[in-house]
Amino acid sequence: MTEPEIDERRRSIGARRNPATQEAILDAAEALLIEDGPAAFSIEAVARRARAGKPTIYRWWPSRGTLLLDIYHRQKPAVIHADTGALEEDVTLFIERLIGYWRGGAGQVFRQIVAEAQRDGATAEKLREYAAARRHQTGALFERAIARGEIAPDTDPLLAAEMLSAFAWHRLLTDRLDLDRAEAARIARQVVRGLQIKKS
Repeated sequence: MTEPEIDERRRSIGARRNPATQEAILDAAEALLIEDGPAAFSIEAVARRARAGKPTIYRWWPSRGTLLLDIYHRQKPAVIHADTGALEEDVTLFIERLIGYWRGGAGQVFRQIVAEAQRDGATAEKLREYAAARRHQTGALFERAIARGEIAPDTDPLLAAEMLSAFAWHRLLTDRLDLDRAEAARIARQVVRGLQIKKS
């Protein structure tokens, strides 16, 4: 091996073991996902694009599904959850923003992740961890509503969040993302009124 070849190998991201390497791999993977779509996405293609060895990629992402989930999360807008001071509006915005994000193309990626989770244990575990973290974020909407006295004090915020997410996932997996603000508001009203304190 000549000196220039050794130099080039040292500069290649496959030889580095640091956060910059992970970011470079994610950049390459994100670009490929945009260009080719989730169905054609592969670790081999990412390795070529990122100039990294497959062992380097598999060190952090044991399967294509786990890498897809990190890209999906990386692209997701920071503002999905709102705090308007009214639970019904918060839930409306959550539904509207999440479904809108999926409708923009991210839904295809998340559907692929769910499919991967059915046959790959590493993807299934990472998806469980991801969903649990999201439930806690969404659960905060209901915790604030309890504190404001909007809904019954014995409401389980995490269960309420899971029910809301289950609705959204069902819409995604059955390809029913044609939802406008009026329908989002109607769904939010149904959810919130079911949690309100019943007056005798």
